[in-house]
Amino acid sequence: MQADTNSPIIRIGTRGSRLALWQAHHVADTLRAHGMEVDIVTITTKGDLVLDKSLDKIGAKGVFTEELEESLRDGSIDIAVHSAKDVQSTIPEDLEMLAFMEREKVHDVVISFDPLFKLGEGQQVIGTSSTRRRSMLKRFYPDVITAECRGNLQTRIQKLQDGQYDAILLAYAGVSRMQYDHMIAQHLPLDTFIPAAGQGSVAIECAKTLPLERKLKLKEALDHTDTHTCLAAERAYLRTMEGGCSIPTFALATLEGDQLTLRAGIISLDGQELILEETTGDREQAESLGEQIAHVVLSQGGDRILHQIRAEKH
Repeated sequence: MQADTNSPIIRIGTRGSRLALWQAHHVADTLRAHGMEVDIVTITTKGDLVLDKSLDKIGAKGVFTEELEESLRDGSIDIAVHSAKDVQSTIPEDLEMLAFMEREKVHDVVISFDPLFKLGEGQQVIGTSSTRRRSMLKRFYPDVITAECRGNLQTRIQKLQDGQYDAILLAYAGVSRMQYDHMIAQHLPLDTFIPAAGQGSVAIECAKTLPLERKLKLKEALDHTDTHTCLAAERAYLRTMEGGCSIPTFALATLEGDQLTLRAGIISLDGQELILEETTGDREQAESLGEQIAHVVLSQGGDRILHQIRAEKH
C-alpha cells in the first residue's frame, strides 16, 4: 500500500498494548491540538507475540519496532510511535527519528501488592525482563532472586497478583501513564539504578521519503528540544557501545542551561563489575559526548564485559 501524500490525515502506527496505545493517543491529541487530522493503526510486533522467551534469547534487535518500520516503508502509516528505550541505536538508512516527546521522570520503581515492601528485606523473588535491572539487583541486593517477567504491564501485574513474584521492577513512566502509582512500593535512586538510554520518552519515527512539509509540521508539534538533545547523547553512547535491549548498559543525560551532563556505563550480568563514567560539555556536542564516554567505558573494561556477555549468549 503506497502512501497518499495528499491525504491530510496523519496515520499513526503503534503496538496494541494499553501503554503503547496511551502513547499513540498522546501523540494523536498533541497533533489534533495543532490542527491535524489523525488515524491510529495498530500493528502486532514479534516482541508482542513471543512471550515465552527472554528478550536476549529472541534477538532483541528491533523486536518491538521491525513490523512498524515495515509499515513506514510501504506507506500504510506516516509515523511510528515507540517507547524511546525500545528503539535500536542504529536505525535503517531509509528511516529517521523525527521527534522525541517531552520526557517523563526517568527512574525505576518497585511494584508490589504490599505497600510496605522494600528490596533487600529477606529472600525475595523479583520479576523483570531487563538485563540491566537484573544485573543491578544482583549487585545492590545480592540476596534477591531474579525471575523472568515478560508481557505488557497488565500481564506482568497479573503474574505478580498470581504470586509468581514478591515484586516487579518497572519504569516509573509506564506505571504512571497506566495510573498504577498506588502500587509503587519503592522509588529506586538514580545514583545507583541509572536507567536505559531513552527511558521515559516517546519516540516518533518516519520514512525519509515522507514529504518535507509534513515532516516539519510533525516535528514542530511533537519534538521537545531538550529531551531530543539528551537522547541524542544517550543514543550516541548506545550506538558506539553497540548495545541493544539485551546488553546491560545505561545512560542518562541531563541539561542545566546549555551544559549537558552524561552519566553512562555498563554492568556485568552477575553484577560483580560496574563501570560508570561521567562527562559534561556544551549541548551542541551531545552526540560527540555520547561517543566519547562510550570509548572511555570500553577502555576501562567495558569491552571485556561485552565480550563475556556475547560469549555467554552463544
